[in-house]
Amino acid sequence: MTLRLGKFLFGAGIATFAAAMTAQSYAAPVTLQWWTNAVSDPLKGIFQKAADDYHAAHPDVTIQVTPIQNEQIGTKITLALQSDTPPDIYFNQGAHLLADQSESGKVADITDAAKSWLPDLGSSPTGWQVAGKQMGIPYTVHVVGFWYRKDLFEKAGIKEAPKTMADLNDAVTKLKAAGIAPIALGGKDRWPDAFYYDLFALRLCDKATIDSQLAAGKLTDKCFTDAGQATIDFVKSNPFQEGFNGTSAQQGPGSSAGLVANGKAAMELQGTWDVGVMASLTDDKDLASKMGWFPFPAIDGGKGDPSAALGGGDGFSCTNGPNLATCVDFLHFLSSKDIQESLIKANSITIPIVAAAAEAISLPVLKDVVDFNGKAAYVQTYFDLALPTAQGQALDAAAADLFAGTGSASSVADATNSAQ
Repeated sequence: MTLRLGKFLFGAGIATFAAAMTAQSYAAPVTLQWWTNAVSDPLKGIFQKAADDYHAAHPDVTIQVTPIQNEQIGTKITLALQSDTPPDIYFNQGAHLLADQSESGKVADITDAAKSWLPDLGSSPTGWQVAGKQMGIPYTVHVVGFWYRKDLFEKAGIKEAPKTMADLNDAVTKLKAAGIAPIALGGKDRWPDAFYYDLFALRLCDKATIDSQLAAGKLTDKCFTDAGQATIDFVKSNPFQEGFNGTSAQQGPGSSAGLVANGKAAMELQGTWDVGVMASLTDDKDLASKMGWFPFPAIDGGKGDPSAALGGGDGFSCTNGPNLATCVDFLHFLSSKDIQESLIKANSITIPIVAAAAEAISLPVLKDVVDFNGKAAYVQTYFDLALPTAQGQALDAAAADLFAGTGSASSVADATNSAQ
């Protein structure tokens, strides 16, 4: 593309990046349709700024950003990939979900087009490969853990973050005694419920069992039933806010993220994106300094490695069509160190895909998360993405039923095994 080296809003670093890119030319103006799940600032604004800056450097290219609510975008993408007019760029989380989407024939194989710069991103793009082909690029990776309010822990007399389930149960008891809702949960959206089932399984099952059973799509080992019972027992201990099954996860101050952000609950089990979501749901400008983080606790007698993490990532894929070369070039632009640093500084991402960008992390709590991710025995992809889509959806629905007081210890495994 023809580069015009004007000033970038992200600074001279991106201008340098743009100048180093391979020059191409466009025969006619190009418009890219870009679907994201960033419906609130700061991430929404950063993505819009990236689109504007790319256009400033390449006046022939216009990128139209369409933010879609996280709980709706999956369905919209499925329908779009069945149509003749899918977006040029769309949000996805890789793994089996991307493999299923690729069966539409609409998702572009960018292996050759991106081969000159893919090595700069380390190992993170492997989660966006399907049968060895690169079908997308992440802009961040995630792990799931407990975000907590250090001030509320102190008020309840909790001196350190829980390391075992016994510690977590003790913290819940102390928070209740102090009149504080211990854990916020967005049960209305259901997918946060599955984090608990997944992590109980990750602590109770050994890695070989998890790998083989998820690959086979059959959760027949007893440890998966044990995980169901552990989930039921935890729910029965009443650790969540009142009305948690009717609470959304991220939409508004009354969501589970909003409850923690505004000091109405002490902690939430969520992905590393949560601190950025919280920042958009409160007027407390000092929130980030009040937050702590700890991984899901170890379980006595569990066969799983307590340093294993549950996670995944967020990224984008291109669709086939006349704008593919432009799309791939824009994905390269999004993966630049400067944009990665801007995402970090805005608390929009915690774990960057460009290692050098981690130097921009200043908050100790975010450094703790990155350190845990780097030292984790392994990072297990969310079960609903590691499984074929139908089975993943069945698992999520059955896990949510446990929080609604229905189902049994084996119902999550049973639902997964019977899904087609």
